Amino acid sequence: MKTEVLFSNISTFFSQFASGDFYNKILGTAIAILLVLVVFSILNRIIGKMAAATLPQPRAFVIKKVIRYTGYVVAVMTLFNALGVDLSALLGAAGIAGIAVGFAAQTSVSNVISGLFLISEKPFQIGDVIQVGDVNGVVQSIDFLSIKIQTFDNRYIRIPNETLIKTNVTNITRFPIRRLDVWVTVGYKSDLERVRSILLDVASKNPYVLDNPEPLIVFDKFDSSGINILLGLWFEKSEYLNLKNSIMVDIHSRFAQEGIEIPYPKMDVYMRQPTA
Repeated sequence: MKTEVLFSNISTFFSQFASGDFYNKILGTAIAILLVLVVFSILNRIIGKMAAATLPQPRAFVIKKVIRYTGYVVAVMTLFNALGVDLSALLGAAGIAGIAVGFAAQTSVSNVISGLFLISEKPFQIGDVIQVGDVNGVVQSIDFLSIKIQTFDNRYIRIPNETLIKTNVTNITRFPIRRLDVWVTVGYKSDLERVRSILLDVASKNPYVLDNPEPLIVFDKFDSSGINILLGLWFEKSEYLNLKNSIMVDIHSRFAQEGIEIPYPKMDVYMRQPTA
């Protein structure tokens, strides 16, 4: 029944096409829709600026999107009203289709709900470097259904919000400083106290290593080819590549000067002559 009312209203609208009132109605509808969009655009800018100044970036981003989409909905409702369409009839006609679409949209709904959890929990924000599985990159946007990441080799990757909720997410740049762990192996004949002194001296002379917290040295274990040592160096998060490249060169060069052996796996092969 509601479907019949809907089609009747649409038929009435097109029957008025030839009348003079049609153009006035179209003009009035266009002006009304334009006013709705302008008003919501102004609200979006004003409230968006206020939200950006007082709220975390992801929340401000969502508020702006909600206002924008609300404006679109009001504009569409204004158009339907001008067409004389009974919205209750329209909703009734769309009910059956909505049920079918609902089953297909389960994943999208799950992503939206997951997105709300992410925004509430705030594990990262736009501009952070994160790791999700084997993907590393800079967060470019946080949307209702997914986030977008730009990787360091300039790929653009979309990750659904539902995946983020179910997976471990590492925020690499959440804190202003980080620690770089450098593993070094020295020979069994090396003087470990001397090695410790040399490593600390190398760290103190590197311009990217912070004095506070102090560098960490741990003699880890006796390995098959030498003694494994962990050298932990604190640095400002923006200096990761500079420190990683320079400290390897510094350690290798200094060990060569000091005669410290950096062992590598060896295999001894014994040859036996067959006896007659």
